[in-house]
Amino acid sequence: MAKIDSAADTDWSKAPPQKRLGRVCGGKYLQDLHVDDSSPEALERPLTKVESDVPLTYTESVERDGKEWVMLTYAPGDKENPFNWSSKRKWFYTWILNMMTLMIGLGNTVYNSTISSMCKDLHRSTEIGQLGLFVFNQTSGVVPLFFAPFCELVGRKLVYTSGFVGFCLCFIGLALGKNMATILVLRTILGGCGSIGTILVGGTFDDMFIPEERAVPMALFSHIAIFGTVAAPIYAGFADQGIGWRWLEGIQGLSNIPLLVVVVLFFKETRGGVFLQKRAKLLRRDTGDERWVAQEELEAPGLKNALYNSSVKAIAMLLSEPVVFFFGMWIAFTWFITFLFLSVITITFSEQKHWSEGVAGLPYISLCIGVTAGFFLNFLQIRKYNRIRAKATGAIAPEHRLYGAMAGGIFLPIGLFIYSFTQYHWLHWIGPNVGLVCIAFGIFFIFESCYSYTSDCYGPSASSAIAGQSYLRNELGAVAPLFAAQMFRNMHSEWAGLLCSLVGTALSFLPFILFKFGPSIRSRSKRAIVYEDRMISGNENNDSNSNADYTDKDYKSGGGDLFDDGEPSNSSQSRLANDNYHNNDRDNDQDNVHIEDAYTGNGQEVMNSYKSFDDNSFERRSR
Repeated sequence: MAKIDSAADTDWSKAPPQKRLGRVCGGKYLQDLHVDDSSPEALERPLTKVESDVPLTYTESVERDGKEWVMLTYAPGDKENPFNWSSKRKWFYTWILNMMTLMIGLGNTVYNSTISSMCKDLHRSTEIGQLGLFVFNQTSGVVPLFFAPFCELVGRKLVYTSGFVGFCLCFIGLALGKNMATILVLRTILGGCGSIGTILVGGTFDDMFIPEERAVPMALFSHIAIFGTVAAPIYAGFADQGIGWRWLEGIQGLSNIPLLVVVVLFFKETRGGVFLQKRAKLLRRDTGDERWVAQEELEAPGLKNALYNSSVKAIAMLLSEPVVFFFGMWIAFTWFITFLFLSVITITFSEQKHWSEGVAGLPYISLCIGVTAGFFLNFLQIRKYNRIRAKATGAIAPEHRLYGAMAGGIFLPIGLFIYSFTQYHWLHWIGPNVGLVCIAFGIFFIFESCYSYTSDCYGPSASSAIAGQSYLRNELGAVAPLFAAQMFRNMHSEWAGLLCSLVGTALSFLPFILFKFGPSIRSRSKRAIVYEDRMISGNENNDSNSNADYTDKDYKSGGGDLFDDGEPSNSSQSRLANDNYHNNDRDNDQDNVHIEDAYTGNGQEVMNSYKSFDDNSFERRSR
């Protein structure tokens, strides 16, 4: 097709500065476009009309690699921009993602309840059967380091769908497997497919929710991830007793089918850059002008840089950054305890209190109660943080993320201590169950606060940091089932539990130490964001005093500016998300929010950084 407006032929390199900004619109969208050529916007951004069906889109002439490009970005109020979607649509996708996380968690730990009967049927030792838990967590830790970046190339929809399809198919083999080798291979694949279905969730929330809206979806995701991991034994023990391990695996797989249908038919792409890339491709094809590009195409990292950020950089930050390492150890310890107790609860209630297999799974309800209580009480942390940020005029220190960890994290060692010395067979069963509630309560607050704090500390590098922490978490969770039974039997349950409690107590001092010395520690880092050294007060009246005069100059990144820490991948997605948010903000006549809010906002990033690979930029998207 021919170009309608000669403005599309303009030599952008010789245009005056005000001509470098523009708009493009065409086809059926022109009918609904009301253009006032005398308006300030029209003077600042001349309109280019084309025949292609392209919604009103902002353009900017930029130079990259010695060439001039016409870069597309969203216009304010653009309905395709995920930030502008309705709340119902965003929460519908959030529900789908959390249900997927729940089913993957259940599919992982339902296996634990089948190990005894499966090993007996296949004539293998229980230790060999426990390798199924090991390989699942191993691949869950390793696969994201290398495969998460590919969502930047193919989009989230394809990655979610393909990963969940593979996850569902593996249950066919698990139900029909004739030997342990088949079971272990399929468990390995199951872990890889399951990780693909969950590692992108934090980045997907970043696609749709502006920072201050992201706290509740991320807290809900953390709750579901832990809840799904500990809930399966509640029903799996009864099912294994009644219908056997093969039927249990088969039914667990079949239960995923309705959700798979929903994902395939109703879940759509959430990455805003994908829609802009389609517009750029359409403009290049129909106008013959190869300069049209989406912002993400121009600024997104190459595959090499993407892999670097999600793997090499993630491990490097884990080993070189004290905050990443010690908080990674704390999170890893909580995951270690989670999988340790998949075996320990059985020892306590089956062997010591002589409960049947099915009834011995009921104490896992206590873990579900604890993590749910943590989720609801976490709104106190969210409310306090929002109140502090509302009184501040700029960025606020990430140490304000630690109130939940300081108050809630101590419940993990307390719960371990209670459990250790109330599991004797002559004591009432309520004692260890109270301990389990405290354990799960502490685990939730540790997860929530640690990831949020890490995200705020490292900004553009947050996802690499979180990816490293997640790898350590999955590795430690993988080895826990291999020696849990031997540890609690040979050391005796009370002393093994006491040892875990002492380790948990030592780690629980971390948030208090970082609350006081965090600014000093960050100032020595090459990658952390450094805020002005100000008094951090837990007193709400002092919060406004300590933060009210923060400005954009109050912080700096040790490794570069806030957008770029030296890796191209760390800048593009952050700028894209920030530009989209500002466009939407202007359209609603609200105050502009500085880019630091993307990192001090309520989202964990967790989860491309993973947007977590940056799960906050490219890394933020990979979480």
